[in-house]
Parts: sequence; structure tokens; C-alpha cells
Amino acid sequence: MSLFEAHESQNRREAQPLAARMRPRTLDEFVGQRHFLGEGKLLRRLLAADRLGSVIFCGPPGTGKTTLARLLANATRSQFQQISAVTSGVKELREILAAAYDRLSASGQRTLLFVDEIHRFNKAQQDVLLPDVEEGVVILVGATTENPFFTINSALVSRSRVFQFEPLSNADLQTLIRRAVTDPERGLGRRKIHLHEDALEFLAEVSDGDARRALSALEVGTLSSGQSPVEFTRQLAEESVQRKAVQYDRCGDAHYDSISALIKSVRGSDPDAALYWLARMLEGGEDVRFLARRLVILASEDVGNADPAALPLAVAAAHACELVGLPECQLTLAQAVTYLACAAKSNAATIGIGEARSDVREGRILPVPVHLRDSHYGGAKRLGHGEGYQYAHNEPDAIAAQDYLGVEREYYRPTDRGFERELAERLKAIRAKLRGEGRATGGEGRGTAEEGDIGT
Repeated sequence: MSLFEAHESQNRREAQPLAARMRPRTLDEFVGQRHFLGEGKLLRRLLAADRLGSVIFCGPPGTGKTTLARLLANATRSQFQQISAVTSGVKELREILAAAYDRLSASGQRTLLFVDEIHRFNKAQQDVLLPDVEEGVVILVGATTENPFFTINSALVSRSRVFQFEPLSNADLQTLIRRAVTDPERGLGRRKIHLHEDALEFLAEVSDGDARRALSALEVGTLSSGQSPVEFTRQLAEESVQRKAVQYDRCGDAHYDSISALIKSVRGSDPDAALYWLARMLEGGEDVRFLARRLVILASEDVGNADPAALPLAVAAAHACELVGLPECQLTLAQAVTYLACAAKSNAATIGIGEARSDVREGRILPVPVHLRDSHYGGAKRLGHGEGYQYAHNEPDAIAAQDYLGVEREYYRPTDRGFERELAERLKAIRAKLRGEGRATGGEGRGTAEEGDIGT
């Protein structure tokens, strides 16, 4: 390298942001994702055996997907090629694949093709990759922030290993920040920086697992402080961090994962977690009508008769959201969420209707007992319809000892929680009477002559 080239390279390096300069150069420097990159984990084993095939990296921004792709190219001694599915088309893709084929044929060197935002390729573009992925001409590394099982062709997913990237832990982020403060070559080590411990903890906490955000805040605070040495205090850290836009896609994983977390938190009786997930969805711009509908469903599905007030409250909350809208209806949703979370829980009605419908779907069709059939038309009596029916209100407790199904089934099994405990005791007595001796199954009616005017 000539003197001018070295100088130009130094200028380009200094122009890079800190996050770019601090990218790890080896797998040992890579921080995070130990669940698949740690010693003895799958990706490490594939590299050790030199059996790395095509992979898909999915996860939030700033977790190292691009960086790890470059490191894999070095580890496998492959030619690294990077394209973005946002800006590249089929023509460029075919040119890269043709060059990869020629390179493999001429020198035996494989090509690692990194496709950023691979879910943005349409089906035809993704299909172009299939033959060369299958033949091993390229090692495909696709990166996406979406769920690949929803957004990438199943044929491509089936030929790839999927690795889920998780947000970096606070400990991981603190490691990266300390490394950047002390590294004299790529980091800020040439500057005298006294990084306060509470500032370090704040940067790690507020970065939400995003290394780029943590290092950008560190760089902004250091370069803008005007001090030498730099006293990097908690106040300076707070001034250096911009408010992060909530990463929330109302049509993607964030939508489904967040509502799942909200419902499971309410079902699990944790109002604090439920309020957080509610806030996360509201800040992300979620449709309040969707939230209200889900709470109405939950009131029946997970609370049920353990607290009969839950359903009317959820329905009232849904109406209130339509009436007042945001931002005020967040108060209504918060009230509904916390009430439902603290309410006694029962899914007995949910299980009951599920079992009953399963019986129907599987062909266990029961005929309507003759004494329960409609008798309000000419000729019904000639068929015996309604004969022997006992009018419940003629009984002192409004319970007639008769068969309403034709076979013995117990779909509804109340729990011993909340109001359902009382229902369970009452139902025990009801079932005992319904199944008692002398119940009518036809022919010995005890109903009044007027009952036919009341209903079937």
C-alpha cells in the first residue's frame, strides 16, 4: 500500500461513526448471541466442521447480523458479497450468482452472499436463489427483522438454518461501551474519558439491546462535551441519547408478539406486565379497537364465570374506546386490563364449548329428544313431538328432572375459583336432580296447558 493509499484509508476510517469502527474483527470479539454462537453451540459446531450452509438471521436492528455475516465469510475463507433486497433486482442477483459459479469453478473458493432485508425480495427474486443455494454455489446469509416463516419462501427457509438474534443484554452492551472507551486504535481510547458507572448503566439500559444506539450515544457525548478529560456523567449520557422510536409493525411480528404477551400477562394475573405491554402497543400506534376486542374475548375465554362482571366491563370498555378515542381511552383500557388481570380466572366455559363442538365435528351427532322437539305446528302431536316435556317453572326450584341431551355428558366443569365456586355447588345439585329417578323421557308430561303459548 502506498503512502497516499494509507493516508486515504486512515481518512475514511476516521470518518466512520464509532459503531462502524468498533465492529468486531474476529468471532472471539463478537459479543452476544451466545445461545447459538457460544462454545459448543450449533453455529460454532458448523464452523468447526467446515459445514456451514445457507442461514437466515432474524432479529431486531443493532444485534450484529451484518457483522456476523462478514465474520462468517472470513471464517470460511469465502468471498464476501453484500446486496440489499431494497435496492437490488434480479439482474444484479444473477450477475453475482454467475460470478460465484465461475469463482468456485476456477479457484474452488465459495462466495458468501449476504442479502440484507431479504424479506423485501418478492417470490420470483427469492426463487432465483434456490438452484445455487441447493448446489452449494453460494453460502446464502439472509438477514431480516421479520419472522422468516411468514415472509420468506418456504422452499428457501427449508434449505436454510434459521438463527434468531436476541437484543444484546445490558452486560453485553456494557462490555462494548468499555471496549470503545479504552480502544486507542478504533475507539475513543486516545481521549481521556472518565466514564461514570451510573452513566454506563444508563446507556446500556436505555439502548434496548441495540449496540449502534449505545455506541452512538457514547460518541455524541464524548465529542460534544468540550472537556478534556471528559467526565462522562449520567447527565451527559441522558443528554446524548435521543428518544428511540418504538419499533412496532402493526402488521408484523411486533403486533402478534405484543398482543400475545399482553393476553398471557392478563391470563397470568400480572397487572404490571399487562400495563407495560398495553403501553408498548399504544406507543407503537396499535388500533385501540383491536385491543378492546381482544379484551372482550379474554373476558369470556380466561375469566368467564369466575367473575361474571368481567365481560360487561370489557364490553363497556370497548364502547368507551369508540366514544372517546385516544388519548383518553388509554385510561379505560388500563382500567379494563388491570381489572381482568386481578380477576379470578376460569376457562371452564372455553373448554366446554370446545369439547362440545369437537363432538359435533367428529360425527357424534345426537338426535333432539322427542319431548324437546318443537310442538308448535299442526301435526306435531301426531308425531309425538313435545310429549312428556316438563315445564321447568312448574317446579318449586324451576328444575325439572328430565333428560335434555339423550346421553350423559359433562362439558361444563366449573372451577373452585371466584363466583364459579358457587356455581359448581349449585350445578352439583342441579345435575343430581336432572339425573334422578323418575325423570321424564316422554309420555308422562307434567307441563301446564299454557306452556305452549310461552315458547318451545
